[in-house]
Amino acid sequence: MQEIIIKIAYLIASILFITGIKLLGKTPTAQRGNQLSMLAMFIAIVATLVQVDILNFTEIIICIVVGSAIGLYAARKVDMTQMPEMVALFNGFGGLASLAVAMSDYWLKAMEQGEAMGAVNIVSVILSVFIGGVTFTGSYVAFGKLSGTMKGGSVTFKGQHALNLILILFVVASGAMLTADTFNATLMWVILGVSLLLGFLLVIPIGGADMPVVISLLNSYSGVAACTTGFILNNEVLIIAGALVGASGIILTQIMCKAMNRSLLNVLMGGFGQTASSGLTGAGAGDIVVKEVGVEETAMIFDAAQSVIIVPGYGMAVAQAQHVVRELMDLLEKKGISVRFAIHPVAGRMPGHMNVLLAESNVPYEKLVEMDDINDDFANCDVCLVIGANDVVNPAARSNPQSPIFGMPILNADKSKTVIVSKRSMAAGYAGIENELFGFDNCLMLFGDAKATLTKVVSELKAS
Repeated sequence: MQEIIIKIAYLIASILFITGIKLLGKTPTAQRGNQLSMLAMFIAIVATLVQVDILNFTEIIICIVVGSAIGLYAARKVDMTQMPEMVALFNGFGGLASLAVAMSDYWLKAMEQGEAMGAVNIVSVILSVFIGGVTFTGSYVAFGKLSGTMKGGSVTFKGQHALNLILILFVVASGAMLTADTFNATLMWVILGVSLLLGFLLVIPIGGADMPVVISLLNSYSGVAACTTGFILNNEVLIIAGALVGASGIILTQIMCKAMNRSLLNVLMGGFGQTASSGLTGAGAGDIVVKEVGVEETAMIFDAAQSVIIVPGYGMAVAQAQHVVRELMDLLEKKGISVRFAIHPVAGRMPGHMNVLLAESNVPYEKLVEMDDINDDFANCDVCLVIGANDVVNPAARSNPQSPIFGMPILNADKSKTVIVSKRSMAAGYAGIENELFGFDNCLMLFGDAKATLTKVVSELKAS
């Protein structure tokens, strides 16, 4: 009877996982999807604890309390600007957990109990160690690049791709030998070491501007690692949940690649994002002549507009300007002005970064419009306000074949009647290239901290 109840619990958890991920695909239902996924995980954990009766529940409760405390602290203390590196850490922990389970299962069965492991079991162990190791070190390199503790640009050396290929083939050969001789612990340690090294080597050549794609890919890796761990533990719900995360992660990675005009094969081979230091787009920084606008004039331009499109970027997150942006939106709408937000798929430092940031300030979901759905509307827009965004509105992606971002789909902000760019300085964006938009005749630069300058603009609008 207990086994039937556990199977039913796993089935319910699996359905909730599938439903939750489906709901996560749309901003209005994302919160509900997250709640259903959390419920699914709770049911799966409880069912597993009931099924495995050799565990010490005191230790389990202690681990739950400690882990919950760490999670609660992170949720309350980590700033929105630090969210991408926290996601990278989570991916790394997922890979490490799969690796640890696989190593402990191998050591218990093969080394301590002298049990000859079946082909399916040993292959699952090898895959969990390999994918988990790559995910762990790769995620922490991504964390280092995002947090600034490592060089954010591309780090390359001669023969890098050849070395990566040799290491992968070496793991395959070692895995084949270990499958034939499951008691060879040396081979397992070699696979572990090479996997950790490979994770490091695959991510260091990827520039910081391309981290949204890397985070998506590493998230997929962590899901695949969890799936293979499910085969080791003979746990159906872990197999299903891992497969869902792996599949959704790789789909999201493909979407990110398309949004940045990159090849998925380049990502998988670790040769991605080497655009950051390739130079200017065609006009040097000194060749771009900009027109600066003040707070009072900005308020007057907004006051005379009928339609406004706001393009948020990572600079908005850094300035923590999302709340004053919401206040600006409310004020403009009270004046009868239409306001919408144009969301580029790779704006920010992780997929959905701008959506999360604006949701924090209670911007209605229906105001957030994806690139493909809003790009044709820029031509009829009176004012486009670009806040801390750079590469995703750079016209060089359309017009300059020499530009490193040429071919990348961008938001058509430059086609608006008036473009106001809120930016601290003329410094290049995260991709390391200059933005041709800043020199366009219809572009005005509002220099200064986004939160401070937009607060002044709101005050001027209120006074008018």
